[in-house]
Order: sequence, then structure tokens, then C-alpha cells
Amino acid sequence: MTRGIPFNAESVGRLSAEPGVYLFHGGRGEVLYVGKAKSLRVRVRSYLAGGRGVGIKTRELARATTTVETLVVASEEEALILEANLIKEHQPRFNIQLRDDKKYPYVKVTVNEPFPRAFVTRRVREDGSRYFGPFVSVGRVRRALDLVKRTHGVRSCRYDLPREAPSRPCLDHHIGRCAAPCVGLQSEEDYGVMIDRLLRILGGDVAAVQAEVEEEMHKASSELDFERAALLRDVLSGLDGIARRQRVHVVGGGDQDVVGIARDGHLAAVVTLQIRGGVLMGRDALAMTGVEGETDTEIVARAVSHAYLSRGREATDDLPREVLLPADFADRPLLEKILGDRAARRVAVRVPQRGAKVRLVELAVTNARHSLSEQVRTGEIARPHTDEVLYELQDRLGLKVVPRLIVCFDISHTQGAEAVASAILFENGEPCRSRYRHMKIRGDFGNDDYRSMEEAVGRYFRRKLSEEGPLPDLVLIDGGVGQLGAAREALAAVGLDQVAVAALAKKREEVFLPGRTEGLRMPRTARSLHLLQRVRDEAHRFAVRYNRKLRSRRTVRSALGDIPGIGPRRQQALLSRFGSLRGVKEATAADIGRIPGFSEAMGVKVLTYLNSRPR
Repeated sequence: MTRGIPFNAESVGRLSAEPGVYLFHGGRGEVLYVGKAKSLRVRVRSYLAGGRGVGIKTRELARATTTVETLVVASEEEALILEANLIKEHQPRFNIQLRDDKKYPYVKVTVNEPFPRAFVTRRVREDGSRYFGPFVSVGRVRRALDLVKRTHGVRSCRYDLPREAPSRPCLDHHIGRCAAPCVGLQSEEDYGVMIDRLLRILGGDVAAVQAEVEEEMHKASSELDFERAALLRDVLSGLDGIARRQRVHVVGGGDQDVVGIARDGHLAAVVTLQIRGGVLMGRDALAMTGVEGETDTEIVARAVSHAYLSRGREATDDLPREVLLPADFADRPLLEKILGDRAARRVAVRVPQRGAKVRLVELAVTNARHSLSEQVRTGEIARPHTDEVLYELQDRLGLKVVPRLIVCFDISHTQGAEAVASAILFENGEPCRSRYRHMKIRGDFGNDDYRSMEEAVGRYFRRKLSEEGPLPDLVLIDGGVGQLGAAREALAAVGLDQVAVAALAKKREEVFLPGRTEGLRMPRTARSLHLLQRVRDEAHRFAVRYNRKLRSRRTVRSALGDIPGIGPRRQQALLSRFGSLRGVKEATAADIGRIPGFSEAMGVKVLTYLNSRPR
């Protein structure tokens, strides 16, 4: 291995003529480009030659390169694999950039639990659960699963029942989505009957269940329960989508991976359809950037190298008999040999020229075009599906329950005076303004935000415990570790240790969680972080508004209180009638005189005093 030799003709001329991989480095040592070569010396020297036939991107790479690093390997096969791994590790800016799309979603049912759950996942494990899929659209399968869960009452929480359980049901029970087996309101046997029906749906026995649902729908309609009838109608329309797998034309019961590409300017998408036994079982997609100036052949070569060589042996555990490509590339025979060695049988890698296999490649290309369109569309500002954001937030914070109810607290004061707290509520990702609350801090804590937070959280939840409604699924605190600790002490004091709590600090937008010494840094683009920020900012706005209102009242009371003969009761009467100090000043003596307890002469006295005060 040669490290960091100067990128000039003299140094490059001494490179090995053996196969290997080369890395071009910039002035700061960063990796600009990774490539492979049959002969390192010949391939690297070609970048110095230049010429009219060299593309703009290659000329710019040569200008930016200061040193070159080479790794000699025993064969072209090793070079191909090493190149793929190094590109994945360094993500050089002059290489085509690839981003793994997520795998197709599955529905997981945890049948090994006493009270099974059903949810969407992209990771299949040997954990005793039953998996159904893959499905084409994660949004569609989530909505269909949500409809079926809503009518069958499958729980969405993550409690390990019956070992751990909350003290009271969550919002799902109060809105009719769950019969609350967590607190013993539904038996394991009844819950099991419901799960059996769900498994029948997921297993493809749609027709029988559709008939049952349709019968229930007609019954609800005849009983004038139109709301339930409408819900069951929606379930009927969603059953097909959750149980049906997309099928393609059977080509001799073939097992194939079919690759298609689509491109638009600097963007490209590569889709690999996974066909097993003539059935489309799934799809992998790669999003690419920086492909301007690259040929289709180069895009296909980079995509298949990434797909089969850069992820280790686990990526080829389920290799097909055949890989169909839309374009040929020089290392195709070498890739065929590598895959055959890994599968311990022949894996044909070919470019079909006619017949049904060409139509399969065309289908993959069509899917790639859709994937590319989706990349462009999702690059625009669009409101994501609320449930998906809540599920994402549940995953990122490790919550037991989907945070459908979020309450957020903030403290506001003016140099220790007029200390107030806000408690705002979001339900299913949207503000519930009719349930916003604010409160004056009773304790004389001054600038001590921690004690003020403890009082606010304690008072709020003592009141909640006296009500019958559901408790919030997540308590969000505007602040850092100190405010989080104060909130936890308040919750513990009222016996609600199990309520999830988190704090969002403004400085770095870190989320602080109980039991973690360091803050959780979410990606700035994460939709779940955006939701937390939105909730936090709303709590801050509501607290500041109330603080300003109290401060304004104090200013007015101070001015009115200096007038001889105007005590607290008359001050309140003036404020109630005119709303503000400005309103009082703009009134006439007659207007003031009409207030009970005042006379016109007293009105003259008030206005004379206020107008004589320095501004």
C-alpha cells in the first residue's frame, strides 16, 4: 500500500502495474474519488494525460487532486469488491453518490406475546413473530393497517403485557381504538380472537373477512349507526391493499433480480425488483446524485457493485438464479463469477435482448421512473402523514405508547417577576387550543426556573388525576437537564413516574431523556424533531403572551394606584371598562362618571392626573 504520493507524472510512473484500487486526495487530505484498475500505473496516469476527449468532471478531479493513494490486491475480483466498500465508507464527492432507499415494508405481528401487537417494520428477524409482506407502499399499508386495527382494537402501545402496564388507559381506549387489555378491561382470550382475524386478513384470506365486515356494515346501517357503517366501509376498501401482493408475469417460475434505471439531470434512481417464483416479493431502490456526464453503463455498474459487493455476504444470502440488467458494463463477467462463488451455484448476470425478460427490465425501468418522480416530489415541502411522524417520534424516543397526546410546559417571567407557566396540548400532531392552560406561579421563586417548573407540572397533573380523561402520552419540557429533573420530581410526587417525559433545549435542539447522560441529537431534517420544535415553540409563545399581559396590567395598576382616592376596586373597574391605560386616557370624564362608584368630577380628577404624568 502506497500512501499519499504526489499526483504528478514522475511519482505516478513508479506505481505498480498490478490490479488494485486508487484514492485521489485533495489538499486537506479528503478523499475525492475512488476507482479500481487492472493496472494502477496505467489507469492513474491516464488522468494526467488530459486531452479533448476527457470530460469536465474528470478534468476538475485532476485539478483538485494533490496526492494519490493506492492499494494493490491479488485480482480484479478483489479490486471490484474493495472499490465498492471504499466508496461506501468515504462517499467521495467525485464518485456517483448513492443513497439506500428503505426496504419494502412488512407487517409484524408479535404472536409470541400474550397480547400481540401489529405494526409496520422494514427489518425481518427470527424472533418468533409473524411477518407479512413485503408491500409496495409504506403509506398505504400504514393506513390500511390502521383501519383494520381501529375496528379490531389491536393495541398500539409497547408495554410488555402483562408484566408492565400503565395505571390508566391511554387515549386510544377513550376514542374507541383499543379495549385496554393493559388495565384488565379485555381478557387474553377475547384479544386472541381479534388477533386471529387480523392474521387471516394478513395471510390473504380477505374474501371471508370482507364478507364478515360487509355483514357488520349492513347491520350498523340498519341500526342507524352510520358512523360505524362508514368506518366499516373504509375497512372494506382497505382490505385489498393490505392483503394483496403485487404479482408480475411468471417467467418459468423464475427467480430474478431485475434492474431498471431512470435519470433526470444530476439525479438518478436505480430500482431492483426481486422476483421469486414469478412473484414480485420486494424492491430495493437507490437514489443517486452527481450523475451528470455519466453514461447509463457507469450508473448500472456503480449500482450493482453497491448492491451486491459493498454490503458484505449477508446481502447475497438470497441470490436469484439470474440478474437482468438494462445495460452492459465491463465488469459484468467478473460480477457473475463473484456472485456464483458466493451462492455456490451459477448466477447469470445478463442483458436481455428480446421476449418476456426484456419486458421485465422495462417494468423495472418504469418503477425507477416512479421512484425518481417520488424523489423530486418529496424534495418539495409537503405535510407528512401525521401517524408516520408520531410513529417516528415513538421510535426515536423509545416510547411505550404512540405519543398522540403531548403536553408541553414552559416558564416565563420578567426578571423574576410575573412568573407564569404554560401547558399546551397537541393531539395527533395538531394543537388543541381549547385545552391550553396557563397559570401564575404561586411560589416566590424569582429566577429559579426549576422550582417554577416543578410547581407547574405538579399542579397540572394533580388536576388531571381528579379528572376521568386520559393522561398525556408524552410530557415535553422547554429546557434542559435541570428543567427535566424538576418535572420528573413533580411527576413522582403525584405518583406518575410511568408518564414519559423529555426536554427540548433551544441552544442545540437536543432532546434530554431520563437515564441518558447526553442529549439526543436528531437529524435536523427529521419530521419528529420538527414536531417537537413546533410544540415547544407554541408553549413558549403562550407563556410569553400571558407574562406580557400580567406585566401590562401591573404597569396600568401602578399608574392608576398613584391617583388619590382610586383604590384596587376602582382600578379594576376602570380596567374592566376601558381595557388598558390608553383606553382610560382616551375616555371622557362623562364616560368615567357612568361607571358605578365614580362621578364625573372623579373622572376629571383621573384624567387630569394621567395627562399630567411624564411620558
